[in-house]
Amino acid sequence: MKGYASFELHLLDYLAFGAYFLGLCLIGYWFGRKKQRDSADYFLAGRTLPWYVVGSSFIASNISSEHFIAMIGAAFIYGIAPAMFEWANVATFTLLIWFFIPFLLAARVFSTPEFLERRFNATVRQFFAYVTVISNVVAFLAAVLYGGGLALNQLFGWDLRLAVVILALVSGGWAVYGGLRSVAWMDVLTVIIMIAGGLMVTILGLDMLSGDAHSLIEGFRVMLERNQAHDGVWAQVVRQNAPHIVQASHYNRLSVIQPVTHELTPWPGLIMMIFSVSIWYNVINQFMIQRVLGAKDMYHARMGIVLAGYMKIILPAIVVLPGLILFARYPEVMKLPWDQIRPQADKGYITMLQSIVPVGLRGLFLAALFGAIQSTVSAVLNSTSTIVTVDIYQRTLHRGASEGQLVRVGRLSSVVVMVIAAVLGMFIGRLGGSLFLYIQSLYAFFAPPFAAVFLLGILSRRINGPGATLAVILGFILGILLKMYVQFVPAHPAWLEPFQMQAALNWAICMLVCTGISLVTGRPDPSQVTDELTINWRKLNIFGQLGTHWYTSVCLWWGLFVAIIAALVLVFSGLLW
Repeated sequence: MKGYASFELHLLDYLAFGAYFLGLCLIGYWFGRKKQRDSADYFLAGRTLPWYVVGSSFIASNISSEHFIAMIGAAFIYGIAPAMFEWANVATFTLLIWFFIPFLLAARVFSTPEFLERRFNATVRQFFAYVTVISNVVAFLAAVLYGGGLALNQLFGWDLRLAVVILALVSGGWAVYGGLRSVAWMDVLTVIIMIAGGLMVTILGLDMLSGDAHSLIEGFRVMLERNQAHDGVWAQVVRQNAPHIVQASHYNRLSVIQPVTHELTPWPGLIMMIFSVSIWYNVINQFMIQRVLGAKDMYHARMGIVLAGYMKIILPAIVVLPGLILFARYPEVMKLPWDQIRPQADKGYITMLQSIVPVGLRGLFLAALFGAIQSTVSAVLNSTSTIVTVDIYQRTLHRGASEGQLVRVGRLSSVVVMVIAAVLGMFIGRLGGSLFLYIQSLYAFFAPPFAAVFLLGILSRRINGPGATLAVILGFILGILLKMYVQFVPAHPAWLEPFQMQAALNWAICMLVCTGISLVTGRPDPSQVTDELTINWRKLNIFGQLGTHWYTSVCLWWGLFVAIIAALVLVFSGLLW
């Protein structure tokens, strides 16, 4: 994909971006102006967030440069399969709405490590706290800053390191200043701009494919036809790269269901990803769940996740369809050697922007890209400072710290974490390969042990601290051994090569270890298995606060969301093509 030398901005572009940035600053200042009197106010917005803020902030925290840059690059290579990273959330969101939110809110905790201590023991809490800080810096912040810096480098020719530093300073400022209250309310504007800007690029891309017809329907038809790869250069490059992608002679670019050997989305890995990675990411990952913990009550928390679910429905139109459009337009890139395709794919969206976004709309897109980076950086910073302050500083270093001291430590830790992440972000590009694969493979390493013990701890009162502790320790050892086995043992099974399959195996073994050790050791203390910490199957204490009218019912809007996702997966399962 041949890019252009510059991405010129004109007065209208500067005005559009300036208006967004000014609006963002005003919102951040207005909601952060109130002096944070205590840690609950700074870290959890005083537990006052309404459902539309919870849902908007949940999604804004999730979307970042790895979506606009890396996920689109993945769709260029693999086809529509990466859409399942969005649509498969229907299962995790369902578990979150019905099983996890009641206990996380009833426990009145600041963080998920705190919940893990109350349910298991202090060892699990501290282990998870330290792992969370490391994963936030390495798998989230550094990768997001690198992706954003790469975009600015390709668009404007900025030095990559300078771009990373500028993004770190600008994006992290409001998280340090106003805490979760500022960050969450800013995300409402950000998610609107991100969706509008992303859809704009997709629409322009379809118009480009339609040629002189200037018809979105014709452009969509051309995109589908070329991604089916029945003939021409599209069929040629699919045959060339299929051995690398699925270890076969062909792969279906328009199916979300892929064989077990698929490098990115093997179908068993997709199913197990719900339990091995997605529970960790959406439920116990602090920077996502912190918005839920800050909700007004259980109803607003649940409806916020329902709103996030509807946004997940349309996200592939923003972060997957452009990849299909790029493949339809630039298939010759797939003729390159395999190790050169991935870095080029990550640059594809930039080429698309340079070639199709007209003057006057570029400022809107830049606002969308900046908003994506800013919201995630702010979310991760705020959550990381929460973990450092509440679970490390207060828990192990200064138990008698005052509320004012906790807020100051939270701000200081945000600055330190941002500096470390910026430095790491400058060097990610030297690792080579796909940014999306880098991020997802790290998720698959960190997630399985904690996802396993958390799920078991909620569902069964027989699971105890020793079982959870041994499971998470062995899980991390196993994760390392699996990666070494696949890397250095040529005779390893082909199905074990995808990182999703490694995560699935690790998760299953952790489940067995946690259950087995719990059954041969003593029962947990009664205080660790109260109705606020684990499900009571006799009472089914999960059906409170579901809405007072049919049109505000959590059940209604959740059910509709599930039905739409199921229909989309069926359409793109390959069964109807």
